[in-house]
Formats: sequence, structure tokens, C-alpha cells
Amino acid sequence: MTPSLTTSTLDILPRSLVRRATAEYGLVHTPAGLRLLVLATDPAVLSEYEGDHSEYEQHSLLTCPLSPQNAAALRSQLDWLRPRLLGLKTSAGMGDRLGLATAGHVRAARAVGGSVAPIFTQQSIREMARTNRTPQQVMDNATWGIFAEGWQADSGADADHLKTFEDIDICLAAGYTFFTIDPGAHVDNRAETASLSELGQLAELLPENHQPAASGLLGKAFDIEGLRLHFDEATLLKAAVKYGHAIAHVSSMYQHLIQAAGARLFELEVSVDETEQPTSHAEHVYIASELKRLGVQWISLAPRYVGRFEKGVDYIGDLQAFEADLAGHAAIARQFGPYKLSLHSGSDKFSIYPIAMRQTGGLVHLKTAGTSYLEALRTIAALEPDLLAEIYCFARQRYPTDRASYHVSAELERAPIPQAVTDYAELLEQFDAREILHVTFGSVLTEQAASGATKFYNRLVTILRANPEVYAANLEKHFIRHLQPFAHTHPPATGPNLAKAGSAG
Repeated sequence: MTPSLTTSTLDILPRSLVRRATAEYGLVHTPAGLRLLVLATDPAVLSEYEGDHSEYEQHSLLTCPLSPQNAAALRSQLDWLRPRLLGLKTSAGMGDRLGLATAGHVRAARAVGGSVAPIFTQQSIREMARTNRTPQQVMDNATWGIFAEGWQADSGADADHLKTFEDIDICLAAGYTFFTIDPGAHVDNRAETASLSELGQLAELLPENHQPAASGLLGKAFDIEGLRLHFDEATLLKAAVKYGHAIAHVSSMYQHLIQAAGARLFELEVSVDETEQPTSHAEHVYIASELKRLGVQWISLAPRYVGRFEKGVDYIGDLQAFEADLAGHAAIARQFGPYKLSLHSGSDKFSIYPIAMRQTGGLVHLKTAGTSYLEALRTIAALEPDLLAEIYCFARQRYPTDRASYHVSAELERAPIPQAVTDYAELLEQFDAREILHVTFGSVLTEQAASGATKFYNRLVTILRANPEVYAANLEKHFIRHLQPFAHTHPPATGPNLAKAGSAG
């Protein structure tokens, strides 16, 4: 009988088993944790891996650690593990701050029938810094999760909220395919309150190629699916002052990305969501028009919508006003693209998902991150509530500092006091406690005890690793709720898919 991992008595994860002509692959439980098995007759297959070699019925068997080298080797030999371009498919990003959530994400994506294209590899540069992770670690953790669950359909990899050339370079080297450019630091919010003369003075400070006159928009009128816009002097000056420097930054980042990527294909998202004031429809037209004029090609754009998109909680605002606002943005995206509208801080915004799907017709990208960390805490609440009690007390101490870089409205005074909490799982349902736990993740995961060891991280991860099915089940349930409103029988119109960055431009 030909030897096979499928007939062995080893404790192999059944969904991970893959058979190729000259090799078999699988993940196995061992006393030391998960290991990769590669069984092959061709020595060339095994040469890329590092591990312990043994003979198995006249076949070579490698038992390998889940190392960066082995993750890279597996991606090189199993093409579905390599991130792909997703184009204009309805899509969802599922950030993972612990590197343990991919199994639950995959199960949720599978449960909705695969009609929502997933991005399992996603983390912002800011989040990586706060959790002491690298782009390569994020990529590799997702690779092992995808492999373990046997997901062989397309998935993407989002290098999120990039601000510098260095951010681009390190994420390109790690194999990301989707690049979210965040020019938020270059948005000039003085435009919201400046007088016409002040706007004129501020506009003179823009680079020559980004002066209002260069846009060609002055005096132009648009009728976009009934949305009527006119660029008089005040409208154009406000848009140019508010977003001119940001667009210049996006353009320079895009040009750097093209040069650094060489022949590699990629997709671009432009994010202006983390600003003080909403992006008006006229400002959206200005952004899209200028990006096209400058030769930037993008697949999705995240405006700042009306209402509040706070971390880890539902949308805050008037739903009718949001739908009217989104309808205008969607019309503009169809006119100037088509490209997808992106919902940043999209975690747990359950009330607006049907609106987003209805108005975009599926040309939409949902971006989540911290909600997977909150599901990890929900798992801890069930398995070791005393640990969550410690984390909550610490999070309350850190919140006044950690909230500074987030748009959140939770108040310590409204959150349950630790002494009054009898069921720590209920903290995940209380608005203020949920936000407090959400935005303090970086401090919780990196805090050190007097001994130099991490105060919470090792205990938290040890529990999750010991109970992977509990965590995966919580994630699957939670993300089905996220993805189901975006599932559809027929894919949205795709439009042209340009070689570098998608459809717009």
C-alpha cells in the first residue's frame, strides 16, 4: 500500500490534508503544538522546508515547525495560499490582532457560501506597532489558519492604513496584494470653517500641480443619477484646501508602490475616513476627479460618512441620513469607477449593512479588526473569567490615554465598575465597557510584569491555543452575522480590471 497521511494514526487536522502528485501536506497535533507534515518522494519538494527528517515506508517525511521559512515554502507550493487580487467582488477584511482568528474567519466565510470575498490577512501599521507584530508575522499567521481550514478559494491580504514609503516596502516584501493608503494626516480641516478669502490663501500653499485651477472643475456641473453638484469657487476651494495635500500624498505613495512592485500586481484603496468632518458629495467628486487626473488607479475608497463609526459598536446616527449620504457616494463611485465603497471601522455596524448592500449593489468592502479581539475576550470570559477581570481593571486605567487616537465616546463613569460585575461576558454587551476593552488592546497585549514577562498576553494566548474550537466557534457565529447581509446570489457588475490597481482611473 502506498503510504499516505490520510491513513496514518497521527492526530492530523483533517481539513488541512492536501495531496499533490508527489507530496502530501497536513498539520498534526503534537505534544509541542501544531507541526507541518510533508510526505514526499521528490527531494526537491522537501528542500524548501526546515524540519526533522524521517523515513515513512520508503517515503521521506518532514516534521516542520510553523516557521516563516516553512510558511513561505508552503505558499510557493500551494498556490491558493498566496494572496490574490479580488477586484470588484463584494469583500470583507477580517483583522486578527492575536494571529489566532483565521480559523473562525474561514468558517464564517464558508458558511455564507463564499459569495463575500475574504481578506484574512489584514492589519494596520498602527495595530502592528501596538502589538509588536510585523507584516510578515501577520501574513504567516493567516497562512497557517487558511491551510488548517482547507480554504482553497481566493483571499486577499490588506496592508492597512499605510502612511509612508517604508510602510509600503515592508508590506510588499511580506507578499501583500491590497494596499490601503491613509492620507488622513494631510487633510486640512481648517477648510470647514475658513472664509472664502482664507480658503484662497490656504489654496495658494498647495503644490503647483494641485492648485484648484489645475483640477479643471471650476464652473463644472454634475448630474450623477439625480445627484446635482456644481463647483462654484467656494465649493472648489473648500474641497481643494481640505483634500489637496492628501491627494498629493496618495499620488506619491501610489507612484512609489508602482516602482517598488515592479511586475507584481496589486490593488489600491484610498482612505479618508479618519477625519473630523464627513466627506461631502462634492468633495468625493473632487477626490475621484483629481486621482484620475493624476493617473492613480484604485479599487475602493473610504470616505468619511455622516454619523459616527466608533470602534466595536453599532453605527451611531440617523439611518435615513446615512442612507441618503451613502446613496450619493455610491452613485459617484459608479460614475467615476466603478469602484467599491469601503466601510472602515466596520465592525459590529449591523444596522447599516443592509443599507450598504442596497445602495452599492454589492460594490462594497467591509473592514473589521478589533471585533475579533473582543471575541477572544468573550472566550476568556467563558474559560477563565478571573483573567478577564484583571484585563478589564487594567483597561479602565489605560483608557484615558489609549482613547486619544480613536473616535470613541465611551466614558468610564458609565461603564460597570469591576466590583459590581458578576458575569464578565456581559461586559462585551455594554457599550462603554466594550469600547474600553476594544481600544486598550495594544496596552493589554504588551504590558509587562515586574519580572519582564508579559502581564496578560502569554496567559491569554495560552488559553486560546488550548481551546481553539471555543474561540473559532465564537468567531464563526459573530462573523456570520457580519457577512450574511453582504452575501448575494449574483456577483456585482465587475467592470474593467486593470493590471495594476483595479478599475478606477
